[in-house]
Amino acid sequence: MGKRYAVLWLPFLLTDWYTRRHPDCADEPFVFTVPVRGRMSVSAVNPRAAQSGIVPEMLLADARAAVPHLKVLPDKPARKAKLLQAIGLWCIRYTPIVAVDATGCLILDISGCAHLWGGEAAYLQEIDRQLRQRGYDLRSAIASTIGAAWAIARYGPSGAIVPEGGQEKAVSLLPVACLRLESSLIEKLLKLGLRTVGNVTGMPDRVLKRRFGNEFVQRLAQTIGKEEEFMSPLKPVLPYTERLPCLEPIKTAKGIEIAVEKLLETLCQRLAGEQKGLRKAKLTYYRIDGKTGAVEIGTSRASAHVQHLLVLFRQRIGNITPGWGIEVFVLEALKVEEAIPTQELLWSGEGSLENAALAELLDRFKGRDVHCRIRRFLPDEHYWPERSIKLATSLTEKRTTTWRTDRPRPTRLLNPPHPIEVTAPIPDYPPMLFRYKGEVHLIKKADGPERIERAWWIEQGEHRDYYYVEDDQGRRYWLFRLGHYQGDRSANWYLHGFFA
Repeated sequence: MGKRYAVLWLPFLLTDWYTRRHPDCADEPFVFTVPVRGRMSVSAVNPRAAQSGIVPEMLLADARAAVPHLKVLPDKPARKAKLLQAIGLWCIRYTPIVAVDATGCLILDISGCAHLWGGEAAYLQEIDRQLRQRGYDLRSAIASTIGAAWAIARYGPSGAIVPEGGQEKAVSLLPVACLRLESSLIEKLLKLGLRTVGNVTGMPDRVLKRRFGNEFVQRLAQTIGKEEEFMSPLKPVLPYTERLPCLEPIKTAKGIEIAVEKLLETLCQRLAGEQKGLRKAKLTYYRIDGKTGAVEIGTSRASAHVQHLLVLFRQRIGNITPGWGIEVFVLEALKVEEAIPTQELLWSGEGSLENAALAELLDRFKGRDVHCRIRRFLPDEHYWPERSIKLATSLTEKRTTTWRTDRPRPTRLLNPPHPIEVTAPIPDYPPMLFRYKGEVHLIKKADGPERIERAWWIEQGEHRDYYYVEDDQGRRYWLFRLGHYQGDRSANWYLHGFFA
């Protein structure tokens, strides 16, 4: 099946938006105006003003001459563009690919989406019904090219559906203005008697290019399907996305869970077929009142296990507010990684980081408490203790170097090191006692010093002399002196870690 596009044109977008907030203005003509070269020009009209012959870009003085009691409102820069973008984002419930063109129309790539609503006719009727319920007048059309759908939405019968391959015939009787051309070029075509698209489709391209330029030939080719036209979506489309429209609005937690399970089954089937799994997923829901919400989950390792992912989403269902009901669910895999199955030594009875059950257990821990932080660390090639470890991105990340075992290192490091008061006999000797948090520790055993220099290419500073000490209670600590003794200045001592 080829590409299919829907174009939505809201001819009274700005005034419809204002009428929604001021219903008392619905029966009186009013316009929005903007200053243009020192004179006020009409930027938008409502249906009552349009019936009186007022059109956009008309001078305000001429509009008032036609309708003396005309109500005038000041327009704001970019207000119409923001409204159109907001409606475009709302339309993402119907298709993931929505764009706004320079003429103020919404373009929807509906390829593979319309069947979810029972076909293209029902699909377009649903969009029309929803927007009209929100107070917006709408003209729309569906065709195999953006240009044909745009032309019919603006100049043809609203709600028309052009069959595949029928775009040239559908636009042949429409005026040449439907080709999205500059006004000067349209005037030139009309002077030559070329009033409809059918008058120019039979002419050779080289003749059209010589007389009217490359833009005209390109627009004509895009409209009738000889040249592909590209669109820039409002929101980037993720490659792994599934959507589920609901026949009836869903309000219950059980209904939401069933919808999530169906989405996961489809998405995980795709991921498993490509030996991939998701690390982060987002469920966006669209309510019938126009509001949206979203919940996210994350996994410790790439997973395409439906039941495990469903458990994680089930922990988030309480955060979903269905309101009057949810009509569309969209599931997006925000982060996807390779997930090649590994063979486990099940008979050994020993766990490993490759064990999927371990990763799923950690995910459930994190899902129950949003403040839970489970981290895995790997060795890094640095002598400076704070930099000798790094945070792993997943349970399956492999280390690039080995843990250092030639020197004793504490199981817990303090970051930053805590200053302590130390009594030492002479320089380079281990301390006899130290005070930490008001408690005096009498040292019975000590070993050191182990000097660790700073990485001069990263930062400047003094070296550290480390000592491994044990107090009279059998507790072991890792202390260091910063720099040398210098005259009467006492050295700074720090506690950097605890041994098990």
